[in-house]
Order: sequence, then C-alpha cells, then structure tokens
Amino acid sequence: MTPIEQMNWMQVEAYLKTDDRCVLPLGSTEQHAYLSLAVDNILPSRLAHEAAAPLGVPVFPVQPYGITPYFRGYPGSVTLRVQTYLSLVRDVLDSLHEQGFRRILIVNGHGGNSPAQGFCGEWMADHPGAQVKFHNWWNAPRVWAKVQATDRNASHASWMENFPWTRLEGVAMPDGEKAALDLDRLRLLSPQALRAYLGEGNYGGRFQRPDEDMHAIWAEAVGETRALLEGGWLDGQPNRGERQ
Repeated sequence: MTPIEQMNWMQVEAYLKTDDRCVLPLGSTEQHAYLSLAVDNILPSRLAHEAAAPLGVPVFPVQPYGITPYFRGYPGSVTLRVQTYLSLVRDVLDSLHEQGFRRILIVNGHGGNSPAQGFCGEWMADHPGAQVKFHNWWNAPRVWAKVQATDRNASHASWMENFPWTRLEGVAMPDGEKAALDLDRLRLLSPQALRAYLGEGNYGGRFQRPDEDMHAIWAEAVGETRALLEGGWLDGQPNRGERQ
C-alpha cells in the first residue's frame, strides 16, 4: 500500500524502519480550457502513485493550490501568494523530516510552483543528510522529448495535458489547432487582459490527440519518475528512518 490514505500511523512508523523515501505531489487548481480545473492535481498525483506502487514508497496527498496569479480572471482558479506557498512547503518538509523521511521526491504538476524548486536547496542546506528531488514531470528530459517527437506545438491546456483522466464528461473538444501564443507578451498582462488575449485558456496546439499518443507519453512519465525514486540518491546519507 503506497497511498498515505491507505495507511495508518503505525504502518508508516514500521515503513520508516526500513526505508526513508516518500513522494510529495504539488499541484494547482486553475483553468485548463475545456479540461478539468484540477488537471495539475490529477496528473502529478496519478503519476506519483503509478511510479511508486511497485516500490512500496508512500505517496502523500497532492497539495491542490499553487502559485497562479495570472489566471485570477478565470472562475475556479485559486492562487496562493509566493511567501504563503513557500511557508506551506517548508512546513510540510519539516514535518516529513521530523518523522524520519530523508529522501523526498517532489512531483510537481504546475510551472508556477517553480519558486519551491529554489527553496528546496535552501531547505536541504538547513537539514544536513536530507535530500529532495524536485521533478517537473511534464518537461523532464524523456517526457519532453516524447512530446516534441509527437507534436511540437504543445503547451498549457493543449493536447499534451488532455489525457483520458483529465477530460470532462460531456465536454466536446474543438477540432483544430491553435497557434502558439506570444509568451513574452502574455507574462506582462494583468489577469483580465490575459483572459482577453488567451480566450478559452489553451496556450497553443491542438486540443486533443489520439489516446495512443497520450498513453505513450504517460509511459515515459511513469518510467522517468520511477527511475528518480529508485536511484540517483547520494551515497552515505542516513536512511532507514534514522533521525539527526
């Protein structure tokens, strides 16, 4: 059992006697055009569970709110201030560390959460012996190469986030391709001006591709994420739940 939802505290304590790894998914609740507002929660959470399941590594619930001030013009999009978000990430990491977790894989599903990646270096400097890997799953080397080989015009809320598990029942996708937007201009716009420029929310690309394309990309994502859990940790670090 890897989901924390399916474990009690005694099982976690027993796990920490033999392993010190865990997975923390980070997401965001925000507009994704015709897709679910929870795309950035669904994808890192599902990916973390599929990658960790064969290894028996616990996966914590996804953090559902991220840094997305530019989408405030879209109803249902919720944003945290940067300082609030970093304080939240700090508190979660501190809690995990206190209990004995020393190798933490963060699976991030939202680009706006990037300040947390820099913060992880600061946090590790304050917690000798702890290791945190920050994994932007969608633009990691293997996944991004597969995306580019499939269709180079791909971006936020386009086909590259349109998996069977992020679609909404009864919502039809436009049959067409949207030209890539000017991201430099987009970054300068206020939330309401951005909505006027962006429209439905797709940054550029087709709205949907065949499921076989999406499953091929997902297979790369699972394999790449699992590899991060399995290896690449520094030798000589405390493990087996040893506390410092």
